[in-house]
Amino acid sequence: MPEISLRGQEMPESPIRKLAPLAVAAKARGTKVYHLNIGQPDLPTPQCGLDALKTIDRSVLEYSPSQGHASYREKLCGYYKRFNIDLIPDDIIITTGGSEAVSFAFMACLNPGDEVIVPEPAYANYMTFAISVGVKVRTIQTSIEDGFALPTIEKFEELINERTKAILICNPNNPTGYVYTKNEMEQIRDLVKKYDLYLFSDEVYREFTYTDEPYISAMHLEGIQENVIIIDSVSKRYNECGIRIGALVCKNTEVRKAVMKLCQARLSPPLIGQIIAEASLDAPDTYYKDVYDEYIQRRDCLISGLNKIPGVFAPTPMGAFYSVARLPIDNADKFCHWCLAEFEYEGETVMMAPASGFYSTPGAGTNEVRIAYVLKKEDLERALVVLEKALEQYPGRTNA
Repeated sequence: MPEISLRGQEMPESPIRKLAPLAVAAKARGTKVYHLNIGQPDLPTPQCGLDALKTIDRSVLEYSPSQGHASYREKLCGYYKRFNIDLIPDDIIITTGGSEAVSFAFMACLNPGDEVIVPEPAYANYMTFAISVGVKVRTIQTSIEDGFALPTIEKFEELINERTKAILICNPNNPTGYVYTKNEMEQIRDLVKKYDLYLFSDEVYREFTYTDEPYISAMHLEGIQENVIIIDSVSKRYNECGIRIGALVCKNTEVRKAVMKLCQARLSPPLIGQIIAEASLDAPDTYYKDVYDEYIQRRDCLISGLNKIPGVFAPTPMGAFYSVARLPIDNADKFCHWCLAEFEYEGETVMMAPASGFYSTPGAGTNEVRIAYVLKKEDLERALVVLEKALEQYPGRTNA
């Protein structure tokens, strides 16, 4: 029997999805599972998007242009203008979700053997995309003790060598919920400029920032516009994960030309998804406000509840809808497995993502989990009760 590729062997499993079979088995036993493991919001898609889906009147579902429909890209320019990001339609390439935007950015900008610096914990699929194109991820570790703030510039420079070609950030951050400050973004800008690096900035959660400071996009940074590639998606903005519409935004003409070759090879982004996404741009301000206010309430409920559980620590996230929490356990992978395979409290259990899967440093995040506050407040409150009971009964509980 032939062996699979080294690439296939080296790719990590998703820390978000790898326990899914255990959740299916738990439900088959009649156990209710509170899904805190995945960023799948339960809030409604904008009605204007749903209406566009219901009223599609086409005799042929054709290919769209490889870079996406012009009308959608034109309309997106108005969306970005609300965040003081000035673009023309040619700066925007529509992709099959934000994931394809990351993959295309890597392929267009990096060669096999090149290195990209990523603060960790980081979105686990970055590693998968890097391995798929032969790029090495060099991680710079952040700490739960200071809420996952950006390390010093000196720490970054310790990792920079002749193979370093890019820095990748997620802002607001998945999995930590951290939002980079103006000072931190300017420090990144100075590094990018000094070493002439690409800056990949994943900004899919820009709507969800809970600070009093203005949101700082990588596109706001002066002097490096040719170096910046923005990764974007409608998945979380409009609760449209399933339509698979993202965007790669870049003012560098040569980068866009290279990306377009990849876009042409995959033919076109999803037609139906673009129709829905374009219509969703008409969502009223009340839609955004209601979603924002709901996440604030959920965040406060979750963080308050977590920190009341003996031995648990969770810093307050200032963006997105995730928290990384430290638990009094020996091993989060074992604990999350145990919660689904062996534990229940009054017929219920919780599913979380072990945080070790968001780190590349061996041994990092061993007693941490990522929790997505994408359930309604009543379900979060109940999930916290179940989690506390699980921690009381878990055989590998520690005194930490």
